[in-house]
Amino acid sequence: MGIDIGGTNTALGVVDRNGNVLVKDSIPTPTHGNISQFIDDMSVSIRELTNSLRLLNPEIEILGLGIGAPNANYYTGTIEHAPNLSFKGVIPLVKLLETNFPELKAIAITNDANAAAIGEMIYGGAKGMKNFVVYTLGTGVGSGIVVNGDLVYGHDGFAGECGHMTIVADGRLCGCGAKGHLEAYCSAPGMKRTALELIAKYNASTSLLAGKSFNDLDSKMIFEAAEKGDKVAIEVFELTGKWLGMGLANTIHHLSPEAIFLFGGPTAAGNYIFRPTIENMETHLLPIFKNKVKILPSQLKQGDAAIVGASALVHKELEKHLN
Repeated sequence: MGIDIGGTNTALGVVDRNGNVLVKDSIPTPTHGNISQFIDDMSVSIRELTNSLRLLNPEIEILGLGIGAPNANYYTGTIEHAPNLSFKGVIPLVKLLETNFPELKAIAITNDANAAAIGEMIYGGAKGMKNFVVYTLGTGVGSGIVVNGDLVYGHDGFAGECGHMTIVADGRLCGCGAKGHLEAYCSAPGMKRTALELIAKYNASTSLLAGKSFNDLDSKMIFEAAEKGDKVAIEVFELTGKWLGMGLANTIHHLSPEAIFLFGGPTAAGNYIFRPTIENMETHLLPIFKNKVKILPSQLKQGDAAIVGASALVHKELEKHLN
C-alpha cells in the first residue's frame, strides 16, 4: 500500500506488483497537530481499504506500507520539522504505524521526490536503469537520485535537495529562506512570479495573463496562454527552461546519470518546457557530457504517481530482505 501525506490531503491506495492502483481513498491532513489522532484516523482508512479489496479477492495480502511525506527520513522512520504539516518536531511515524500493524512485513518512509524516483525505477520509465535522477516540479522542486541501483539518502537521510542549489546569486527569496535557489524559479509558484515580473517589465496590459493575481494564476493558465501565442507566457517557459537547464547541467556534472526524468504539473506543457530546458542544459555541459543524458517525462500516471511511488518503497524493502 502507498500513502502520500500532503499539506492538505493524505492519499492512500493499494497497489499491485505491476503498479496498478486497485483501490484508493483520501483523508484530510489535519491541522490540529494531534499525531495520535491522525495515526488512528489513517489506520481506520487503511483497514477499510484492505477490507473492501478483500471483498473482491479474499486471497489478497497486504505486504507493507510505503509512505511519502515532506521532511521524511528513511533511516529513522521519522518526519522531522515539516513546515507545511501541523505536527511539530520529530514524529516517529513508522514506529507508530508498526504498533498498529505488527503483521505487515515492511513499513518505510521517505520524502515525495525519493518515492517518485523509486516508483520510476520499479514501475516507470527507469526500469533497468542504474543511474538516473527524478526532478519533481510542483509547489516546490524536489529530486530523487539513484546511483548504482540504489536511492541516495546521504549520511543523515536528507540527500537529494537539488531544488535548493543556488542558480542566481542573491536572487529571489526561496520558501526555505535562502536566496536564488532553483525552486524559487522553476516551481509552479516560481513560474507565476516570472509571469508577473514580465508583465510589469513590458507593461504587457494586453497579455492574456495580465490582470491575474498571484493566487489566481497557475502553470496550466500559462501553458494555455502560450498555446494561443501570448508572448509573456512563451517567455515564461523560455526563462524557466533556461534556469532548469542550468540546474540539470549541475546535476549531470555531479552524477553523470543515464537520464533525468521530469515529473509534475508544469511538464504537461511538453515542448514548451522540455525544448528550452534541454537546449540550455546542453549549453552549460562540459563537452564530455554533451548529447549523452536523456531528459524524459515521467512515465508514472500523474493522478496516482504519489501513491504508486510510495508503494514502491515496500517493493524495495522486501527486495532487501530477500537479498
